Amino acid sequence: MPTPTPTPGGTLPNFSHVFVIVMENEESSAIVGNGAAPYVNGLLSDHGLAARYYAVSHPSLPNYLALTAGSTFGISSDCTGCFVNATNLADQVESSGRSWKAYMESMPSSCYVGDAYPYMQKHDPFIYYNDIRTNATRCAAHVVPFTQLRADLTNGTVPNFAWITPNMCNDMHDCSIATGDAWLANVVPGILGSSAFLDGGVLFITWDEGSSGAGCCGNAAGGQVATLVIASNGVAGVRSTISETHYSLLRTIEDAWGMSPLGQAGNAAAMREYFR
Repeated sequence: MPTPTPTPGGTLPNFSHVFVIVMENEESSAIVGNGAAPYVNGLLSDHGLAARYYAVSHPSLPNYLALTAGSTFGISSDCTGCFVNATNLADQVESSGRSWKAYMESMPSSCYVGDAYPYMQKHDPFIYYNDIRTNATRCAAHVVPFTQLRADLTNGTVPNFAWITPNMCNDMHDCSIATGDAWLANVVPGILGSSAFLDGGVLFITWDEGSSGAGCCGNAAGGQVATLVIASNGVAGVRSTISETHYSLLRTIEDAWGMSPLGQAGNAAAMREYFR
């Protein structure tokens, strides 16, 4: 079957639910076509791949901030005390009347601040935003251990926006690509089989950064990474050659839900070509 040709002007759905899973530190070329990642490559046969998608920076933290607030805020390290006073995607989701949670694998307790390996704060952008971290009630209700995801999916209580960070082994950072692929094979089917996904939901799987300095678009140089777009009304097997970045992913969520683009997301186009 020929690969569908993406249409840049496609219709962007008003997603019922948005799931985002962020993996770690692999170039697209290390994932796509790699026999050590059979589950991911199986997904690619039926769903969308952003074939020219670039991370914003190095190391991890600036990319997580870019994905959730449209800026790196000048941060160029994985600092743990460099908190940010800025409007972020969680604020926007709440203001729109929608719900959200960040599910953090191996986080010792809700709203935990600091590192507790294999949980690392640098992969939890929501802890860095002052208006989340310093509001104990809000933070504890929304930044939670990953173990809550299964119950929320089962009980139909998963929020409209669900961010998922695997731990330092399962995200491919400290363990193999095969380990991360097996983790996805265990977690993703539960998402794809949930009513939250099946009733107009979307799942984005991306990598925070690659191993190179490849980039595009004047504001991204964090390596070329694989990004999967899996939607209940997605175009099967589409391979988009449109240059896109983490800012494009943020813009996609914002446009779908009628929210104003934050920071550099305002200079990025939404990823419309993956949807019917």
